[in-house]
Amino acid sequence: MHAPLPPASRLVLSLDGTIEGYASLFGEIDQARDMMMPGAFAQTLRQRGLRKIPMLFQHDPSEPVGIWLELREDFRGLWARGKLIPDVARARELLALLRANAIDGLSIGYRTVRGRIDPRTRIRKLYQVDLWEISIVTFPLLAGARIDAVKATPRRAAAGRAWRNPGGAADVPAPSGRVRVECMRANAVTRKQARA
Repeated sequence: MHAPLPPASRLVLSLDGTIEGYASLFGEIDQARDMMMPGAFAQTLRQRGLRKIPMLFQHDPSEPVGIWLELREDFRGLWARGKLIPDVARARELLALLRANAIDGLSIGYRTVRGRIDPRTRIRKLYQVDLWEISIVTFPLLAGARIDAVKATPRRAAAGRAWRNPGGAADVPAPSGRVRVECMRANAVTRKQARA
């Protein structure tokens, strides 16, 4: 018998601004009735590469807030690890919002390359997408795409100094939690209406 899998429903944020978790989950239906299928990101990750997929705030291309350090598909979905950039004012504000649980979602921006609508369920299964960006957002299309908590430690002052002075901080992975984030694209509902 296999041990149960740990929940994939929350984003982990470390004190140095590193986040990690799932940017998309396979087999989950979002509010736009899209379902990402295994392998959907494989080609775009090979072609586009890590640095060509920005970390944005609210899908706004004028609001880059960090970089992705690792993106890969596994059996659950698209796993991502990245870091907020402390020299960017919006990233510092975003860290404060994340710590206060004022914002807690992740979302992906993409263009569908290959998909099929099931005529019975009207669910669109996405087999290949061109991933444009991954955003920290207020309202993800998947209700369960929420940040769990921002950890506070007695060394908060030291962590704050490391956040303000990134040269002295090591790039370490976040604690072993995961993020569950629905697959969605920027303005998905609007774009679907435009195609109809």
